[in-house]
Amino acid sequence: MSIEIREVLSRRDLKTFIYLPEKIHAGHENWVHPIYMDDWKYFDKKKNKAFGYCDTILLVAWKDGRPAGRVMGIINHRFNEHRNERTARFGYLDCFEDKEVFAALLRAAEAWARDKGMTKIVGPYGFSDQDPEGFLIEGFEHRATIATYYNFEWMPRFLEEDGYAKDIDWFVYKLEVPKEPPEFYKKIYERAMKRGTYEIVEFRSRKDIKPWIRPVLALMNECYMAGNIYGFAPLEEQEMDDLAKRYLPVLDPRFVKAITKDGEVVAFIIAMPDMTEGIRKARGRLLPFGFIHVLRAAKKTKQLDLLLGAIKEKYRGQGLDVLMGIKILIAAHEAGYERMDTHHEMEANVKVRAEMERMGGTIYKKFRAFYKML
Repeated sequence: MSIEIREVLSRRDLKTFIYLPEKIHAGHENWVHPIYMDDWKYFDKKKNKAFGYCDTILLVAWKDGRPAGRVMGIINHRFNEHRNERTARFGYLDCFEDKEVFAALLRAAEAWARDKGMTKIVGPYGFSDQDPEGFLIEGFEHRATIATYYNFEWMPRFLEEDGYAKDIDWFVYKLEVPKEPPEFYKKIYERAMKRGTYEIVEFRSRKDIKPWIRPVLALMNECYMAGNIYGFAPLEEQEMDDLAKRYLPVLDPRFVKAITKDGEVVAFIIAMPDMTEGIRKARGRLLPFGFIHVLRAAKKTKQLDLLLGAIKEKYRGQGLDVLMGIKILIAAHEAGYERMDTHHEMEANVKVRAEMERMGGTIYKKFRAFYKML
């Protein structure tokens, strides 16, 4: 039978789009379900403010009367205006190992983007860099984290055979948590503290974190735009609040650190316990009792996942990364963690990568975003 590509136009269609990957990845050992409560909000135009400044399309491929794949097309107008580009994105691409379905989904997303006047398409990528980005190309033996894709090994190859090329790579490091910080870290820490002009802010509860959300994410906006972070577009205040609602319930205050100078937030770092084992057991469903699996996994895990971090440009090179790093390492050791996942580090970000390697970190995953001219 022929392949039919249908646009998602109803709640029933959206349900098919959201739950299709768990059928595609049934038995896929290291794949982790999304948290479906979050997905329903993420793909809801009334609840996700990103739909207000992005053109989007959700597509499902049908073959032999059954859903066989899906893809999302995105045009982030805010990003394009900042970068003076005409770039579309594809994301949430998933299908069974069927090259015809895979190609049909890409053709549909490309045609949509071309009709909108775009000259280039990149992906996989979401609305922003806070969404999963890049296909895994190395490290398939390791389980996904909550903020990353876990795709089949054949998917990057299919993209390349379809005319897509490398746009950017990200490296993920694994760091062993030491019993105490390395000696060279201690010396940098002492020098930074002697300056006496910085205050390290630590938190005891999620309630304590709330007043810091907008200042911290405003700093992220500033730093990520100045640093030309791949695909990043600044968040508005409502989007900051939405991002906080998404992650605050699962954050552990012990692993959120900030630094202030004269009352201004100049640096921050956020990490969270790896809870993917609990999400897998709950099959992505927090209610009615799935959240118990997630909470148990967060308590039992030995892995801490880094999520976000930034330092105001004029204060870089003054040891602020070490101030926060030592505090995170101490907290991780005291909590019984054995290792840390650094999340995505851009291949070109040699300074941060050198710091990871100086700490004994080793690359254990690589992700890649692809592009194609339209």
